Amino acid sequence: MSKAQTVSTTVSDPTVATAAAQFLTPVVLGLQALTISGKQAHWHVRGANFIGVHELLDSVVTNAGGFADAAAERIVALGLPIDARVKAVAEKGASSAVPAGFTQSAELIRNVIADIDAILVDTKAAIDGLDEVDLTSQDVAIEIMRGLEKDRWFLLAHIAE
Repeated sequence: MSKAQTVSTTVSDPTVATAAAQFLTPVVLGLQALTISGKQAHWHVRGANFIGVHELLDSVVTNAGGFADAAAERIVALGLPIDARVKAVAEKGASSAVPAGFTQSAELIRNVIADIDAILVDTKAAIDGLDEVDLTSQDVAIEIMRGLEKDRWFLLAHIAE
């Protein structure tokens, strides 16, 4: 009969896990906030390009949720928990530029872009900070940056002259 083996929840060095969580947590919180504020924008957009912007904002929300999931799952895969409940996002995340009520599409797009720009700052910090620590976590951050920059470009195209 073989001897039972215990498998660790992670093969990661605890210092790597801690560093990855340190850099990825602000990204997760920002993306969770974008998911909420993006839906707010989706519901309250007004103006000439309503349908296009309304649908694009849904895509931004879906993408932000997927990006948050990827970063949070990386932290958890390394053996650490993450608190991204609404209360934690409200307390620890950056405030949103998206207003509470109805807003013309061009202004609302600028607000969502400002929120994305804030997340991109944290994402760039994660990419830089993880370079010497954990390339797999850095790859997650790089993919998030790539996706956010694409969403930003799509939004900007609606207001560019």
